[in-house]
Amino acid sequence: MNTNEIENIELSFLQLKDYQELKKALIESYPEMPDSYWLRPQLKTLINLFPEGQVVIRVNGQIAGCAFSIIVDLSKYETQHTYKRISGNYSFNTHDPDGNTLYGIEIFIRPEYRGLRLGRRLYDYRKELCERLNLKGVAFGGRIPSYHKYSDQMSPKEYIAKVRLKEIVDPVLNFQMSNDFYPSKILKNYLEGDEESNDYAVLLKWDNIYYEKETTKQPVLTKKIVRLGLIQWQMRPYNNLDDLMNQAEYFVDAVSGYRSDFALFPEFFMAPLMAENNHLSEPEAIRELASHTEEITQRFSELAISYNINIITGSMPEIINDRLYNAGFVCKRDGSVERFEKLHVTPDEAKVWGMQGGSKLKAIETDCGKIGVLICYDIEFPELSRLLADEGVDIIFVPFLTDTQNGYSRVRNCAMARAIENECYVVIAGGVGNLPKVHNMDIQFAQSMVFTPCDFAFPVNGIKAEATPNTEMILIADVDLDLLRELNQFGSVRNLKDRRKDIFQLKRL
Repeated sequence: MNTNEIENIELSFLQLKDYQELKKALIESYPEMPDSYWLRPQLKTLINLFPEGQVVIRVNGQIAGCAFSIIVDLSKYETQHTYKRISGNYSFNTHDPDGNTLYGIEIFIRPEYRGLRLGRRLYDYRKELCERLNLKGVAFGGRIPSYHKYSDQMSPKEYIAKVRLKEIVDPVLNFQMSNDFYPSKILKNYLEGDEESNDYAVLLKWDNIYYEKETTKQPVLTKKIVRLGLIQWQMRPYNNLDDLMNQAEYFVDAVSGYRSDFALFPEFFMAPLMAENNHLSEPEAIRELASHTEEITQRFSELAISYNINIITGSMPEIINDRLYNAGFVCKRDGSVERFEKLHVTPDEAKVWGMQGGSKLKAIETDCGKIGVLICYDIEFPELSRLLADEGVDIIFVPFLTDTQNGYSRVRNCAMARAIENECYVVIAGGVGNLPKVHNMDIQFAQSMVFTPCDFAFPVNGIKAEATPNTEMILIADVDLDLLRELNQFGSVRNLKDRRKDIFQLKRL
């Protein structure tokens, strides 16, 4: 049929009055199996059990195809099953409203209507129904009708691999994989009488990325839209710790007033307190600064609770077992505190201050999902971000401190790359201004930003929000975590899924 002949396409629930027309359509669609059509009592059972799962698609009022489904607990059939078994010998007593998978038992398009992408509409309906019912995914046994031509040359596994590589054309399997279904298992003796498939089928699956497992525990709300508050901190003299924390509280109050979920401070934001130790050597001065770290962390934890916001404290010097580290804390609004540390110290930090690199990288659970924190130089090492992405991190926060535009450009450009590579948001916040009375901290340059992946659902340049360069200010931005899930499954490119794990691996030691 030509598209200019189409007046109307309609998707509707199957009704028993459709039976005779449907039977004729089935016989036309499976000429190689003319006796394999549904009986009227079987369709009546399907409609009574699960009306939403049985749909027909009409073109100009005529049935052009259909899609029938049941719900099963797929774990009961995962090892191996046949069509008879999954359908309860065509009785459909295997339908389980409390199951976890929408299982397709029939889908076809009549020959004269093929080429109109009507099959895609039926698959899309199944996916939408799966999401609406909060099921783990869609599955079905897919025929491989061209396999009989190659069965004496290769195994089903080899055949599927060649279909993937487009070396063999299998119209059914090609179409199913083009609709985001992936081969999960080879099924032997799946469908009686399917000689074209040589008695084989492929268990094809589609995963519902929005599936939320039911739990008997107290429900925990994970936000989908997360509001970020970035503090572009001005380096200025402070008389004491109280003055510094008063300024910090001002910013926490401000971003909290906009109902932000996170407040991000820069690396070494408390460096102005070193001015009182200018008479000391640089290694001694930074160790004196470390004496404030515990109190600052405690105060931030109190602010997180009182302002109902998760605070990423930037970073501070910390002494553990006489070793100097660059570390920071995530002070959560529930009162808990998580520590993170800089793994790669810069040559200057090591040379001037005697600072050590840390050894602990971790994904941090929050009420807004998993986050990671990489301090400044760490964002320039792509392995760290990739490890965090593999652990399910959605947002990577980068508190940084750079003196020149060269240093800032390294942080900025690497952060932008990490957002694309790892299909996540990367958030950077730095200090600006100058500290003429603090050795090794003379000038700072920063432009705080929120980076996104680059695809249709995101800004075309990968920049969600950006501060004015080298000016004290706050930056507020919302990020949508669901967009990351969609990108992972349906993006123009899928950096995480398309990795060649057959030729390289990344793992922790």
